[in-house]
Amino acid sequence: MNSNTSKVLSLTTALLLLGTGACTDPTVGPSSTVSENTIFKDPGSYRAFLAKLYAGLTVTGQKGPSGDASTRDIFSIPDEGFSQYMRMYWEFQELPTDEAVIAWGDNGLPEMNTQQWGATNPFISGMFSRIYFQIVMTNEFLRQTTDAKLSERGVGSTLRAQIQTYRAEARFLRALSTWHALDLYGNVPLVTSIQTEPPKQNTRQEIYDFLVSELNDIRGQLPAAGPGVYGRATDAAASMLLAHVQLNAEVYTGTAHYGEALAAAQAVIAGPFTLDPSYRHLFQADNNTSPEMIFAVTQDGQHTQSYGGTTFLIHASCGGNPGDPNYQNPATYGIDGCWFGLRLKPEAYALSAGDPRASYFFTSGRTPAINSISAFNDGIAAPKYTNMTSLGVAGSNPGFPDTDFPMFRLADAYLIYAEAALRGGGGDLNTALGYVNALRQRAYGDASGNITLPQLTTDFVLDERSRELLWEGHRRADLIRYGKFTGGTYVWAWKGGTLAGTATDSHLNLYPLPASQLVANPNLKQNTGY
Repeated sequence: MNSNTSKVLSLTTALLLLGTGACTDPTVGPSSTVSENTIFKDPGSYRAFLAKLYAGLTVTGQKGPSGDASTRDIFSIPDEGFSQYMRMYWEFQELPTDEAVIAWGDNGLPEMNTQQWGATNPFISGMFSRIYFQIVMTNEFLRQTTDAKLSERGVGSTLRAQIQTYRAEARFLRALSTWHALDLYGNVPLVTSIQTEPPKQNTRQEIYDFLVSELNDIRGQLPAAGPGVYGRATDAAASMLLAHVQLNAEVYTGTAHYGEALAAAQAVIAGPFTLDPSYRHLFQADNNTSPEMIFAVTQDGQHTQSYGGTTFLIHASCGGNPGDPNYQNPATYGIDGCWFGLRLKPEAYALSAGDPRASYFFTSGRTPAINSISAFNDGIAAPKYTNMTSLGVAGSNPGFPDTDFPMFRLADAYLIYAEAALRGGGGDLNTALGYVNALRQRAYGDASGNITLPQLTTDFVLDERSRELLWEGHRRADLIRYGKFTGGTYVWAWKGGTLAGTATDSHLNLYPLPASQLVANPNLKQNTGY
C-alpha cells in the first residue's frame, strides 16, 4: 500500500480529457475541448499527469472500480472490472500455463485456460487496448513536457528539473508497456509519439533494440532506489526490466543476450535491496515495507479501487460454503467475500507440494485433479495474496486490498543471474548457487533445502522460478523461453483443451493481433497461424 504514489490527483480528469481521442487506438491522435494552456497553469498538473500514468496499471477509469461509459479508459471489454491492466496481464501469463486455471465462463475467458483463443477474443482485444492506452497517454505526457513547451509556459528551473525526472519515469512506463506488447503480440507498432496516421508494424528486433536503448538511456535519469521512491520507477526498476527483455532476447530476436541479462540483474543485486526475511510478507497488505520490492504496482483500499490486480487475485482465489471442508473464510484473508475462481493446475501443485513456500495452499477437502474447469472445488486453492498485514491486521478496506502487486523483486534478479550464468552468460556458478540457496534457506528456515552445484541446472532454475514466483505473472514467458509452452515436450492438464493435456501448435507462443485492430490499421499483418 502506498497512497502517495497511487492516488490520482484532482487535475487528472482534465488531463485525461486532453488525450481521450487515443484511448484505445494508437492510430488516432488525442483531441479535446480542454485547453492545455489552462491545465498547465497549475504547476501540480505535471505531477498529476504522471500519477495518471502510474494509476493506469491499477485503476480502470476516472470514477472507481466500475464507472460508466464516460469515465472508463477502454471499451474493448464490456465489464469494466475485467479490463484492469494487471488483471489481464496476469491472466495472459498464467492461465494458459501449468500454474493456474479459472472457473468462470465469461465470453473468451475459458479459452485462456486451454490455449484455444482466436483473434476475436475480447480479452485479446482488451489487453492490446490497455497497453496502447498506456503508451498513448505517456506519449502525450512527453509531448506536453518538452523544453519548448516548458519555456512557453515559463516553467522555472526547480520545477523543470523535477519534470525531467518525471519524463524518465514516463519513459520507463512506456517501455514497460512496449515490452508487454512485444512479449504478448510479437510484431506490433512501436509508437513513440502522437500519430494521426495508422502506424507501421515494427519487427520484434526493432522493438527489442528500442527497449535496450531506451532503458540504458534512462537508467541514469531515474531516481536512485532507496527510501522515498517506493512505487516509482527507479534505476533498479529499469535494470530489472532490461534484464527481463535481454533474458528473452533469443525468443524475441533469434540471438541470445544472456551476458547482458546477467549484468543487468547484477546491477540490481548490488543493492540497496535485500531479501525479505519472510516470504509471506511479500504478498501481505503491508508489503510496501518489504526490503525486497524493486517495482510494485501499488494498491490502496481507499484510493485505488478496481476489480483487478490484487483485488482480483485475493477474492478470486477463495470460495466454499460455511460448514464444508472446502470453506475458505474470507475474513482469513481480510476481505468481505470470495469469488470462487482461481486454482492451481495439478502440475504446479506437484512442483511446490512439500516446499515451505507453499504453506498457504488450501488443501482441505480438495484433491489436485481438475476434472471440470468450471468446478471451483476441483483443484487446490492457492490464496497467495492476502489483505492481512504481517501483524495479522486486516487492510483498510475489505472490498479493495492494500496489497501491492510485486512486479519486480530481488528474488527474481537472483534467479535471472543463475539462469543466465548456466546458459553461458558469464558470471560465476558458485555465486549463482549461493543466490538460489539463499532463496531456499529463506523458505526452509535453514540449510536443509540447499542444493549442490551439480544439481543447479537450467531445468532446476525453471522449477525454482515456479516455486518462488508462482502466480507473479512470469510463467508463460518462462515456458516459452524453455521451449515448453507449446508443442508436446511438456503437457499439463487442459493444455489444448483436454483433461490430460495435449500438444499445441507453436503459433500459440504469440497471441493474435485483435481482429478489430487489423480492420482499423491496414499496415498490420496478422501473426502466423491465425
